[in-house]
Amino acid sequence: MNKYKATQIHLIERPDGLPDQSHFKKVEIELAPPASGEVLVKNHYMSVDPYMRGRMRSEGVYAEPYGLNQPMYGGAVGEIVESNDNELRVGDLVLNNAAWQDSFVARADAVSKLEPFDMSRLSLYLGTLGMPGMTAYVGLFRFGEPKKGETVFVSAASGAVGANVCQIAKQMGCKVVGSVGSDEKAQWLKNSCGVDEVINYKTCGDLSSALAKAAPNGIDVYFENVGGEHLQAALNVMNHFGRVVACGMIGTYNNTNPEPGPNNLMLIVGKKVRINGFIVFDHNDMRQEFLSAMEAWIKSGELVVRETIVEGIDNAVDAFLSLFSGKNFGKMIVKL
Repeated sequence: MNKYKATQIHLIERPDGLPDQSHFKKVEIELAPPASGEVLVKNHYMSVDPYMRGRMRSEGVYAEPYGLNQPMYGGAVGEIVESNDNELRVGDLVLNNAAWQDSFVARADAVSKLEPFDMSRLSLYLGTLGMPGMTAYVGLFRFGEPKKGETVFVSAASGAVGANVCQIAKQMGCKVVGSVGSDEKAQWLKNSCGVDEVINYKTCGDLSSALAKAAPNGIDVYFENVGGEHLQAALNVMNHFGRVVACGMIGTYNNTNPEPGPNNLMLIVGKKVRINGFIVFDHNDMRQEFLSAMEAWIKSGELVVRETIVEGIDNAVDAFLSLFSGKNFGKMIVKL
């Protein structure tokens, strides 16, 4: 195989509603050898994440839109296979933002050297020890401010962010209620992650009633990943001075027209609820604290990790699309 060739996935059309294969194209390109100060990287793992759907729009919602007929990008773990830089050497592992391609050439300062605590678990640095895990950590501590004995409600609780939120909240001595879309995911959260109560929102009937039953003393923190009915239920059951950590709203990402919002927003006033939206990249001051805590919990077995790993860049689009049908269990990773 010519090391100066790469396979990329391009966005060729902006989707209106749920994306499908027609919006993407696999492209083979020739790479120039790395110049002075550059490196050639072979990616081993790439991340697909729900937020990428927002970047497919023409307008930037909270991140710059992807360009058409260009490779999409996101988190990846790769290995230096050729270096013209004094700091990075062949064989070094690097974090990069050049997902959706199996090889690339970049300036050395565009990648970050990775020194993993376990060489057999590199994919962790795209999930629990990467952006999703840090999103959970930052959101919960900086904006949720959980206190021992409080009740934390997490939507999309078995996902890449949600499963970490649940387990971190348990570490803080909180009661945790999660919402998921299957009984299998519910059992995993209860049996493996120690979540106290789990609601299958697809079968529970009225979500507000189910949440009130699961949290009879109300909820103090809601970690918002879904939107819509979940936010309405959380506000109905929330205690005074509750906190909503607004991370994402995957339930609305593919809507062609805006859905009506919750009809109980006045409860924010009466219950004195605080709502904070946030983007994790604004909080890199917490990165070392996050890594130290999460690595320790993983090593001790106090934090359980589950991943869905799909093989091959040819299957990257399918892996991404499955995020919106709930087929993934934990963090979705593509092994290249």
